[in-house]
Amino acid sequence: MFKKKGFALTLVFVLMLSMLAGCGGGSSSGAKEQEAVKSDGTVDTAKLDPVKLKLYLIGPSQKDLGLVQDEINKYLTKKINTTIDITMIDWGDYSQRMQVITSSGEDYDIAFTSSWAFDYLPNAAKGAFMPLNDLLDKYGKGIKEELDPRFLEGTKVNGVNYGIPANKELAQQMVWRFNKKYVDKYKLDISKVTTLEDLEPLLKTIKEKEPADITPLAVPKGFTPFLPIDWALGTDIPIGMYLDTKDFKYVNTLETPEFKAALQTMRKYYKAGYVREDIATLDGIDNIKTGKWLVDKEITQPYADLGWSRSAGYDIVTRPMQDPVIFTGSAAGSMMAISAYSKNPERSMMFLNLLNTDAYLRNLIQFGIEGTHYKKIDDTYIEDLPAMQERYAMPGFALGNLMLTYLHKDEPKDKWDAFTKFNESAKVAPTFGFNFDTTPVKTEVAALTNVGKEFMPALFTGSVDPDQYLPKAMQKYKEAGLDKVMAELQKQFDDWKSKQK
Repeated sequence: MFKKKGFALTLVFVLMLSMLAGCGGGSSSGAKEQEAVKSDGTVDTAKLDPVKLKLYLIGPSQKDLGLVQDEINKYLTKKINTTIDITMIDWGDYSQRMQVITSSGEDYDIAFTSSWAFDYLPNAAKGAFMPLNDLLDKYGKGIKEELDPRFLEGTKVNGVNYGIPANKELAQQMVWRFNKKYVDKYKLDISKVTTLEDLEPLLKTIKEKEPADITPLAVPKGFTPFLPIDWALGTDIPIGMYLDTKDFKYVNTLETPEFKAALQTMRKYYKAGYVREDIATLDGIDNIKTGKWLVDKEITQPYADLGWSRSAGYDIVTRPMQDPVIFTGSAAGSMMAISAYSKNPERSMMFLNLLNTDAYLRNLIQFGIEGTHYKKIDDTYIEDLPAMQERYAMPGFALGNLMLTYLHKDEPKDKWDAFTKFNESAKVAPTFGFNFDTTPVKTEVAALTNVGKEFMPALFTGSVDPDQYLPKAMQKYKEAGLDKVMAELQKQFDDWKSKQK
């Protein structure tokens, strides 16, 4: 909850913000922006007063950010008479820092948000972000033309968009990721590996034939085996809906046969030494850096193997666990939102529109300055210069329309076409577009989350005997209000489902 005095937002205020979607937040400068936009979508900068936007992005500070920002501002001044001030906040600090910044009432303009950092849904519900429907119609037409419409549809809250998703992979697909060195060394057949159980003979080979410091299954405490479940509140809270559901009913995942089987398999792997002994308390694992591993689990995208191999410095290959699926959370995997306190929402949307439609700007903010941070091979391909890794390595997925960016020389020319086909091929999760309002059960959700932190890492990683600990977890979840939350969730979902076309 935001702690700033006067920022105790109620549902009434949230509804008022939703109503403001028709007027773009009510900025007094909106008339000039609207007059400046020509019928063809271009902007007459002579009709715009100069504006400076404050932008918060996720990722470590970059030594050359000021240098690149100067070039960005020269370009933006010509395009929309605007400059930007970018502040980077490191991965682990981002969510907490942005909560403090937002609670303070700082009138920043734009910030990165997502389903996993500076959480989009709860912050939209609290009134932290500006409603964007009208702003999109007036100043973001290029965004609407570029984006798969399911991005915007899947991130609406009560029919209102509060963020602009990055144009990237819309679907989510889990894969087993293999260190090719050991696949080749032992001629391991990964072509038929799909399930957790399929890994067993491969893990056994590595355990028996490699030194003890080579980890067969290299996963940390956050590891969760893939289950054919559309999780409602993350894997800490055992409520979900089967992906192939026919009755659209939520289930207690602790009681499903798939969940119980996965726990038994992980227990077997733990006892066999296929995972690290400290896995239940291991926040992260440096397997990519050390190369001392056989397999881990990751979310993929088209040609991800090439990017992972380039970053690791050795070959990585993958096998899918599932077909691609579009979840509400995957649509919100990378977004930018305009602050509810922004004094320049119209200009902010103009900037976001450029970031999603203008290839020069999009590549400048990600790759830096040509000749300094990268060199062009041709109009499509670039090669990183040492300065990029040393002084300007930006998180590209978090910077808007990824499909406008240059390719590296080891990437296929059809990469972005492959992304489009990947998204088009995906199945849609049964709850896609549904956003659960946890307000009526916020106390129970908090209690369930605490139970999950107590039990799930140990259960999922095989560190404890599921025959003993699963009944204890079930009891604790029940006592914390699992049934009440599930009933409220089902009620809201049924209401939402009845209104879908």
